[in-house]
Amino acid sequence: MAATAQATAGAVPPAQAQTDKVPVRRVIAFFAMVFGMFMSILDIQIVSASLSEIQAGLGAGADEIAWVQTSYLIAEVIMIPLSGTLARIVSTRVLFAVSAAGFTMASALAATATNIDQMIVYRAIQGFIGGGMIPSVFAAAFTIFPPSKRSVVSPMIGLVATLAPTIGPTVGGYLSHAFSWHWLFLVNIIPGIIVTVVTWNFIDFDKPEFSLIKRFDWWGLLSMAVFLGSLEYVLEEGNNKDWFSDGHIVYGSIAVAVGAVIFFWRAFKVPFPVVDLKAFANRNFAFGSLFSFVMGIGLYGLTYLYPLYLSRIRDYDSLMIGETMFVSGLAMFCTAPIAGALSSRLDPRVMMMMGFGGFALGTWWMTQMTADWDFWELLVPQILRGCSLMICMVPINNVALGTLPPDRIRNASGLYNLTRNLGGAVGLAIINTLITQRSEEHYARLSEHVQWGNPEAVERMNSIAASYSAHGLDGATIAIKQMAGIVQQQAFVMSFIDVFLLLTGLFSALVVCVFAISRPQSGVGGGGGH
Repeated sequence: MAATAQATAGAVPPAQAQTDKVPVRRVIAFFAMVFGMFMSILDIQIVSASLSEIQAGLGAGADEIAWVQTSYLIAEVIMIPLSGTLARIVSTRVLFAVSAAGFTMASALAATATNIDQMIVYRAIQGFIGGGMIPSVFAAAFTIFPPSKRSVVSPMIGLVATLAPTIGPTVGGYLSHAFSWHWLFLVNIIPGIIVTVVTWNFIDFDKPEFSLIKRFDWWGLLSMAVFLGSLEYVLEEGNNKDWFSDGHIVYGSIAVAVGAVIFFWRAFKVPFPVVDLKAFANRNFAFGSLFSFVMGIGLYGLTYLYPLYLSRIRDYDSLMIGETMFVSGLAMFCTAPIAGALSSRLDPRVMMMMGFGGFALGTWWMTQMTADWDFWELLVPQILRGCSLMICMVPINNVALGTLPPDRIRNASGLYNLTRNLGGAVGLAIINTLITQRSEEHYARLSEHVQWGNPEAVERMNSIAASYSAHGLDGATIAIKQMAGIVQQQAFVMSFIDVFLLLTGLFSALVVCVFAISRPQSGVGGGGGH
């Protein structure tokens, strides 16, 4: 009798088991949504390793080709926070299916582009429409699945959000080498059609509220577009244009300030703002968004730094860069189920500390780098990066969105995803500026030691000159050029070390910041099919 009573006490109540059961059609819809989000995030970075091939194919200038990526990012960053409001008005089903269809058509158009102007327009359309798919997945995960399923769902969306930009250069490098740059976009068509059809037929967990159209804040939308679009432009192009010495950056900064003032004023004044900022009143959501912002710096920053090092210092082509970068993606994939299992057993704050500490350890490891570092030297830092991102991304998602009521999650998921993208934009701007400035400073300091009064420098130059003079060449001139190249390379590596040292300090500080949040109570927040 005692054993029976104990078994009964430990069993899941029938009512709870019934509540925790998710209909199969919703599970199918969610998987289709996850794949759509994967395509949208993947396309941010899929062109990064293949810009030279696109530039050659379209006959674009060096200053124009960067807009293939910038136009996508600017458009996407406007749509991401807007998607929560649109989902309320037209329903998640309509928003996601239309976004998937539009993204697929824009991908097809990008593949047919014959000049850089067409490509920029098509990429902007692709980014804007595709941005509607990203927050919808986060909202769906915390709306249709009960808390008991979070240990499975959270690692899945965390894996996609981090894996897609990480393997973007790998996928892009392979496609452009094996086929042509057109396949960077053609690869989306068949999966995009499937996602469109499945989501249109299977998403059924919310209803449209068309009456909200009358209250839609068009001035808020316009000011948000000016604010976020200009901010993305200034951050992306600032370093290349020497910041405020360029008129376009000055005008862009003024637009950021004006757009921000109008946007925030209307966000707190109108009854139905285009973006509901009240979610930041929730302490865990505010800190989760802060962590997401810094994770964006680490995620997109290292996805940029590693290829930059491998191309400039090691002379790797896009395919070799992709093969090297694949290590981080593999580490993420293998760590996802472990992170899911830990999320149901460990305090999320402990997991975040583990993840932030592991990421800091990986970037500190990179402060020992030299110009000779290759695949094997980068192996451990990349594994640390991939594992750490997954270990801390899962609890960050749960802390930020897991305690919000269901009716707030759609808007909040847009804000939450926006912080990660803005973190990436701010991080890349800071990283680019630091590399430019610090490499110049290191070059000036190193050059002081490479002069005729330094016996080692003279001996090295004489050795280089002699080897070329023996073949009837102007050894002295070649030696000077080679020494200048060596100094420039070393200065560049030292600037990388400075950036990795900064990232180490940043993620070490996050370990301390974790103590500022409270542990989410299990069973609180969205879920259960609301």
